[in-house]
Amino acid sequence: MTANPKFRLQGLMLASLIFIADQAVKFIMIGPLALQSRRQIHLLPQFSLTWAENRGVSMGFLEAGSELERWALVGLTALIATVVAVWMWREKLKGDVLALSLVLGGALGNIVDRVRYGYVVDYADLHFGTFRPFYIFNLADAAITIGVLILLARAFLMREKEVVQEVASEPNLSE
Repeated sequence: MTANPKFRLQGLMLASLIFIADQAVKFIMIGPLALQSRRQIHLLPQFSLTWAENRGVSMGFLEAGSELERWALVGLTALIATVVAVWMWREKLKGDVLALSLVLGGALGNIVDRVRYGYVVDYADLHFGTFRPFYIFNLADAAITIGVLILLARAFLMREKEVVQEVASEPNLSE
């Protein structure tokens, strides 16, 4: 069974939409809002726009402290994005294709930042007083996280469904 070309096109369109939206929001943060110089804009009691330069990957892991490490991180994340793109291209299930496209679009948005600025532009700051359930993040990070969560949920739910179907199809030896 081959992947449905319609799913591929939808996945590429969603990945492109995520990438474009991510870059547009980051442009607004850097340009019109001048968040880099303002540092923080309070919008709601629990949400602010706060400037952060992420020189690592998720939660500051693998922080790049030199130009060599920066470009190594670009290469590593580009390799991961390539694996996701190939997986998306081969995937047969529409839900998985769309989840992978969220990951791909977000990854590409963050890679462009790392190439352009040397860091990923983060700005979304959810907080409850001093408690922050997440690090400061961006649209690309949110898309990646949602895509991975969808993939995990689908894997666990579909696996359970397959196990139930297998048990239901086994012959009953006690009869």
